[in-house]
Amino acid sequence: MPLLLFSCKEEKKENADSKAKPSSATIVDVLIAGAGNIDNNVEVNGAIIPMETVNINPEVSGRLTMLNAPDGGRVTQGAILARINDADLQANLSKTKVLLDMAQKTEERLRKLLAINGINQSEYDLALNQVNSLKADLLVTQAQLDKTIIRAPFTGVLGLRQISPGAYVTPAITLTTLQQVDRVKIDFNVPEFYTNMIRVGGSVQIQTNESNLKRRATIVATDPQINPTTRNLRVRAVLDGNAIAPGTFVKVFLEAGKNKNSILVPTNAIIPDARAKKIIVAKGGEGVFVDIETGLRGTGFVEVTKGLKPGDSVVVTGVLFVRPKQPIKVRSVKQLSDIIK
Repeated sequence: MPLLLFSCKEEKKENADSKAKPSSATIVDVLIAGAGNIDNNVEVNGAIIPMETVNINPEVSGRLTMLNAPDGGRVTQGAILARINDADLQANLSKTKVLLDMAQKTEERLRKLLAINGINQSEYDLALNQVNSLKADLLVTQAQLDKTIIRAPFTGVLGLRQISPGAYVTPAITLTTLQQVDRVKIDFNVPEFYTNMIRVGGSVQIQTNESNLKRRATIVATDPQINPTTRNLRVRAVLDGNAIAPGTFVKVFLEAGKNKNSILVPTNAIIPDARAKKIIVAKGGEGVFVDIETGLRGTGFVEVTKGLKPGDSVVVTGVLFVRPKQPIKVRSVKQLSDIIK
């Protein structure tokens, strides 16, 4: 019996010792928070578009009797590009002119008779109404005739022709395109976070894939709202100097100002949360979860604008294994350059 009691006491002692023994510490590496130099330039993608562009479509249906739209040709504003068969309209115009001439003579004769009370007022009013009606018909026919002549709406360069002379065309058929390429615009999208860099009248730098030379463009307009799906703001700028071929891909560089010293941490050290972003700071042998606010981002790092102080030990490895109020063991102190190579 004494042996049994002694065994029970030993087992209870071992259980108590195991409960008192702390759990093993998580091995982590840390980064000492300090001011670093951050480049405020932001790069986004853009595309060159013509200053003006339009599809050349006829306003009425008919047979093309003339087409003066050479592929890639330069035309001036108002130049005639095409004519549509207008024989029926010309005949109708001539008929209306004859009827109008007769009606005017009748109106003039009745006006003289009315002056001497040779007819009553209603007879003269009918003749005058006939004159006005034929004048209106004349204007309608002339408007229809004007639509058979297709003119260049502005000075520019024609695209490739889509139709041949003699073809029957409708308003749905595109004859060619016209683009104003002496000056060009750049359209690009800016993430919502960087919209404070955009100011109408401000400038951006652009660069093509074919050249390392950067060129200046002036911001002329923005969309009135941020796209709710992509969270981007569409921006338009006009390129200074010589034009670039429309459709060219360009890199657009936004400058938020001069470089500044900020607290920088690796992107993978940040823990996204439903309410806020968090980071783990090593204090007193434990991992303390701290809410932070971030600013500009770079390749592999992010600026911390609130929540960290210079000198804090930020956990940069083993982040997923650290638990609140659990011990951690610092293996080494890393440099930011070592982490974001």
